[in-house]
Amino acid sequence: MKEKIDYLVSWLQEKVKEANANGLVVGISGGIDSAVVANLVKRAFPENSLGVIMPCKSISKDREDALRVIENCGIDYMEIDLTNTHGLIFTEIEKAIREKNQLNEETTKLNDANTRARLRMTTLYAVAGNYGYLVAGTDNAAEWYTGYFTKFGDGGVDLVPLVHLTKTEVRQMAIELGVPESVVNKPPSAGLWEGQTDENEMGTSYAMIDAFLKGNEIPAEDRAIIERMHKRTEHKRSMAAAPKKEKFL
Repeated sequence: MKEKIDYLVSWLQEKVKEANANGLVVGISGGIDSAVVANLVKRAFPENSLGVIMPCKSISKDREDALRVIENCGIDYMEIDLTNTHGLIFTEIEKAIREKNQLNEETTKLNDANTRARLRMTTLYAVAGNYGYLVAGTDNAAEWYTGYFTKFGDGGVDLVPLVHLTKTEVRQMAIELGVPESVVNKPPSAGLWEGQTDENEMGTSYAMIDAFLKGNEIPAEDRAIIERMHKRTEHKRSMAAAPKKEKFL
């Protein structure tokens, strides 16, 4: 695991150099994935790295955990509360749709959560633009394969250092990096609403997804869920669809 850490630190440095950028910024949520990336970013650019905490209808414990991560790895940080901004945007969106009597109540909760993720993405890029930094993402292999991320939200980044690491490997890396135990053992959650956990929402566990990605046998029910998620979210891992170029020549 130490060799993987050293490789990722060097890779981050190389990518920033290739982009003629000055350093890296990462959103720190209080979860294990962003904790690992914060540590990698700090190691790659001790003087040119920045963590951003972005509360937005968030659970208070997530902020506390994010601050623990920051104190533990020593990364510089700022906090930008997006709650009021999100409230204004989403209220106006809902108002316009309600006026047409077309609001889909079943998707409101998810649309609200995705809007928060996209607002955080916008914030990270505004901050990155100020410093000439690239945005480091926090999605791991399990999230990437199943599409368990918001398109143009937490999936809208410049670099994805954890994309080939299973959730189990991310946890192992976190331990090697000295991430606080409370964060390492925290149930994975996007913090979208009170009591929300990734595994309850997906209908399977990270252990099952990790096993699937490693080519191991898993129950047919879990395999079906994972394959269905992968197929349904293919668009998230692709560039925007375009018509055939030869039709316009």
